[in-house]
Amino acid sequence: MKWAARIGVFSGIALYVHVTFILLVVWVGYAHWQAEQSVWAVAAGIFFILALFTCVVLHEFGHALTARRFGIGTRDIILLPIGGVARLERMPEDPRQELLVALAGPAVNAVIALVLYVGLRAVGGMSPIGELTLTGGSFLERMMVINVVLATFNLLPAFPMDGGRVVRALLAMRMNYARATRLAARLGQAVALVFGILGFFGSPFLVLIAVFVWIGAAQESAATQMKFALGHTTAESVMVSRFRTLAPDDTLDRAVELLLSDSQQDFPVVEGTAVVGVLTRAALLAALASDGKSSRIDSVMQRDFRVADVEDYMENVLEQLQGCSCRTVPVLRSGMLVGLVTMENVGEFLSVQAALHKTVRT
Repeated sequence: MKWAARIGVFSGIALYVHVTFILLVVWVGYAHWQAEQSVWAVAAGIFFILALFTCVVLHEFGHALTARRFGIGTRDIILLPIGGVARLERMPEDPRQELLVALAGPAVNAVIALVLYVGLRAVGGMSPIGELTLTGGSFLERMMVINVVLATFNLLPAFPMDGGRVVRALLAMRMNYARATRLAARLGQAVALVFGILGFFGSPFLVLIAVFVWIGAAQESAATQMKFALGHTTAESVMVSRFRTLAPDDTLDRAVELLLSDSQQDFPVVEGTAVVGVLTRAALLAALASDGKSSRIDSVMQRDFRVADVEDYMENVLEQLQGCSCRTVPVLRSGMLVGLVTMENVGEFLSVQAALHKTVRT
């Protein structure tokens, strides 16, 4: 994962921290130094932000471990300055399961807040909420309030927050998934519009949230429409069946010739009847710049690639395309290369389907 460092594996799920998160920690430390000119204040501020993001990580593990109960794995969890992201392999198709997965994250924050509240009440450590600030007041009480805020914010009925998925799951119990997503996305964009208007008259931060929610809702809707447009379409229906191949002992000069003679960008490398690699356009250009045209293909080709069978559903093939660094998936029939699926021809297929759908509607 680019610009992210793995800090450990917990319950079989890799946890990454994006490098920009370090900038947040540095900024928090600097802000506390500017305010109090104290090393203790800097340490306290950094400790608080790390504790806050520990709660964020637990929130994401709530999603991941609940999804695991339904047989859905999690690729990884990445910690960003704006929060955490649990990259599930897929969302549950059963709306009830999606509802539980979506609620699991906020539920973790609610439990943390409840435990802290009970503990503080038991020892008489509660002070008026109005006296708390981000930098002042009881540490445990501030953590309690922060967890309440995290749970509440994530339950806003708008993608990409958990509340948007909750709304979709509830709607999907009464209608098809695609329509439920469209309606949930529209509701999310309405929420974004309200935030934008309120932010325009008072808080620039609300405007930022509005943009984030509007884009998230649009992306979720587009991704779901893509999933349903592909439906039970097989790789054979989408693949490019006219393509050029390279051999491992070909030189880059041959690859340049093929690149310039056609619109094909990536080339499967075939030895006998087996696909042994893929030469991408990016790798070709990088090798030309460093080594010239005389290098062999097998010294440049990408050996980490995915393949699909002609009968594989495109929904699964698309996941392979999105999950690897190569933008081309060779398609096989009985082990023989018969086609290629690329992001470009998936896009063309979806454009054709959208046009046909409009024709049917009119």
